[in-house]
Amino acid sequence: MSPIALVTGGNRGIGQEVCRQLTTQGFTVLLTARNAKSATDAASKIGALPLQLDVTDPSSITTAAQEIEHHHGHLDVLINNAAITYDTWQRATTADLQAVREAAETNLYGPWRMTQAFLPLLRKSQHPRIVNVSSEAASLTGMGAGTPAYNTTKVALNALTRMLAAELRPGRILVNSICPGWVATDMGGPGGRPVSEGAAGIVWAATLPDDGPTGGFFRDGHPLPW
Repeated sequence: MSPIALVTGGNRGIGQEVCRQLTTQGFTVLLTARNAKSATDAASKIGALPLQLDVTDPSSITTAAQEIEHHHGHLDVLINNAAITYDTWQRATTADLQAVREAAETNLYGPWRMTQAFLPLLRKSQHPRIVNVSSEAASLTGMGAGTPAYNTTKVALNALTRMLAAELRPGRILVNSICPGWVATDMGGPGGRPVSEGAAGIVWAATLPDDGPTGGFFRDGHPLPW
């Protein structure tokens, strides 16, 4: 049987390319999007399976988990890719805190909800992996001003990665944060690296061997400073 991977925010940009690369590697890929039609349209282009899922809606997550339990019985890879609010126009001193809260719902609580909901299915896998798509913008080592909603929520996501990796290590579930780099997408804007290159590092983490790293922060397979 082919391994099963779920990708949140898989209908465009990095998420869709991750789905495409995983399908070429023989995965059964569940491409999720908040809108069912968006998921169906994107999945049909790359041979993935569409699934409506909103990471800010607990009932949507529960329904998706039940569908996967019914049709597949387990999950091998969870890729928490969905993210919003690259707020280059804001500064921490004047930030709209409601915008920060909204970003946290998707960027932090979304992956947290997803992990809690899908852990029973991941525990049924022989090679379970969780990949949190982060950003070097979340590295405290080089952090400066700007994008406060995005940066702080990605910092928190990295912290969640560390805690989950430690708690899930006895169950052989590898959990890592991955920075795809500055990629030319709707969020990243023009001028970035090709989407295929950014997605490749995420696929690397999704396909790590059983003795691979866990609790790390990587780009292109190389460690980044926290």
